[in-house]
Amino acid sequence: MKTYSIYSSKKIGFAIMSLLLILGCQNDFSDLQEAKYSVNPDVFIDTFSPGLNFAAFGGTVVTGFQVDGNVSYNKSPASMRFDVPNVNDPEGAYVGGSYFTSVGRDLSGYDALTFWAKSSQSSTIDVIGFGNDFGANKYQASISGLALSTVWKKYIIPIPDPSKLKIEKGMLFLSEGPENGKGYTFWLDEVKFEKLGTVSHGQSSILNGTDKVETSFIGVTKTIDGLISTFNLPNGVNQSVNVTPAYFVFTSSNPAVATVDELGKVTTIGSGTAVITAKLGDVLAKGSLTINSAGTFVNAPTPTQDASKVISIYTEKYPNVPVDYYNGYWAPYQTTKSADFTVNGDNVLNYTNFNFVGIQFSAPTVDASVTSHLHIDIFMPNAIAAGSSFKVQLVDFGADGVAGGSDDKSSTVTFASPTLVTKSWIGLNIPLSNFSGLTSKTHIGQIIFEGTNITNFYADNIYFYNDGSIIPSVPTTVAPTPTALSANVLSVFSDAYTNVAGTDLNPSWGQATVASQVLIAGNNTLKYSGLNYQGIVLGSAQNVTSKTYLHLDYYTSNSTSLKVYLISPGPVEKPYVLTVPTGPSPSVNGWRSIDIPLTAFSPVNLSNIIQLKFDGNGNIYLDNIYFRN
Repeated sequence: MKTYSIYSSKKIGFAIMSLLLILGCQNDFSDLQEAKYSVNPDVFIDTFSPGLNFAAFGGTVVTGFQVDGNVSYNKSPASMRFDVPNVNDPEGAYVGGSYFTSVGRDLSGYDALTFWAKSSQSSTIDVIGFGNDFGANKYQASISGLALSTVWKKYIIPIPDPSKLKIEKGMLFLSEGPENGKGYTFWLDEVKFEKLGTVSHGQSSILNGTDKVETSFIGVTKTIDGLISTFNLPNGVNQSVNVTPAYFVFTSSNPAVATVDELGKVTTIGSGTAVITAKLGDVLAKGSLTINSAGTFVNAPTPTQDASKVISIYTEKYPNVPVDYYNGYWAPYQTTKSADFTVNGDNVLNYTNFNFVGIQFSAPTVDASVTSHLHIDIFMPNAIAAGSSFKVQLVDFGADGVAGGSDDKSSTVTFASPTLVTKSWIGLNIPLSNFSGLTSKTHIGQIIFEGTNITNFYADNIYFYNDGSIIPSVPTTVAPTPTALSANVLSVFSDAYTNVAGTDLNPSWGQATVASQVLIAGNNTLKYSGLNYQGIVLGSAQNVTSKTYLHLDYYTSNSTSLKVYLISPGPVEKPYVLTVPTGPSPSVNGWRSIDIPLTAFSPVNLSNIIQLKFDGNGNIYLDNIYFRN
């Protein structure tokens, strides 16, 4: 089924709905109507009006709504009762749902949805309104932050344009979560549509009443938001109502440059200037969008990094980590606004009136210790003035994972001419080592941009990546699969071959090394923790004179010294120095494969090999130890 959305300060969308149908008698109210559709205005008058259904929103406490025969307005037989849960209630995060009809009603003769309400405490309903029918929700209207008191009071939600509601199914919807972490109860009663005649329409607005001017390109799409209609209520209060685009009629002054559809979706199709305006009824809405189209847009280069080595903050190429916001708007000093757009299917961040802006990802933070670089693509559409600079700051929230804690660390890298150029994508590949003050990279929670003499820029493809120079302390993939034919192999330790029987992988030689076998992606792997030295005693002496190489796969992120020895009776031993740590290339996902010529172990007697030994330091992972020819 589909996922549905509403306007809400605490809930951003609905999960897949669960339906609880409360069906009444299917009366036609023929004495009230002559039209094709019922003009019945009632939603809940002591009981549900005929034909009304209830659907609880996904994630709600399904039993949070009840019909209450004990508490009601003016001693009526019953009311609608809503029990808001506490924070972390296992049954659901909030209470809410939609009351809708299967067959639309003609509500064009009314000018408001009214109801009486009270609460067990002073509280604020996140969102309440009408027009949500679990379908297109085309003519939805709602009030955010409706204040309730502990006494019964009548509330009015004006209809922005009654002429639109000739076949409306969405009679009532609401959504409310805990207040200060605690649950409570509120009631609604006498819920109905009315023709008050005392509700006067004031000013409607798009874009929250502002006149915006934006640079655009052919193929860019943007949906007009900030849709509000304000009414003067009988008590003299001006009430703002959130409305959907279908109430408005949108117009473009130059359709050859930009078109706008009935849902407020603006599409730039040519070069030049167009102004988007709207009317609600016959009244021009406050606010406008001026599109200055610069023609064809060149998208940022498509990233080519291996997805397994990327932690993405903002790309289409890779899955992004959860992000709190891309523009937190940190008042009072920040002036930066967002005018993000989509062009040719690519989402682009657009920061206007830029001084500084922050991107935050705190739940969870990012462990970038296994990455080497931060990549950002930026585009400066305006001329670069002398003395311009662009700063990138990383903030690590510390072990407590909380911004502003005493253990936070941050560092900044600055770019200027000739790196900064105009009207061309600039690919910044910043080594994390350049953030010299960032002593911890395990709880990064913010990327902050700051500019001097830069008023506008676009950003895309923001991600951390590993160029192979940084490897995790623990392998995340198995060692490369051996390709040597088993007939040509004498194996000491490998899941790919039959190993020498009776081999002791952890003989007691007085070593400090802690030796164990661990599973890496289901494959047995030797692990030496805190290596000083470690031996392997073969189950029987082996003649390897017919072989050419000793093969090893090894992995270490922190060793600075590692040697391997072959040992024959005497004892006679000879070390071979291995390159550590094992990144970068030619390692494969941190694993380094090596074939050591057996001649490198002279004067060891290759016809009588009894032991192998490793010494050095750090934590070492080993696999596929075998002789081959």
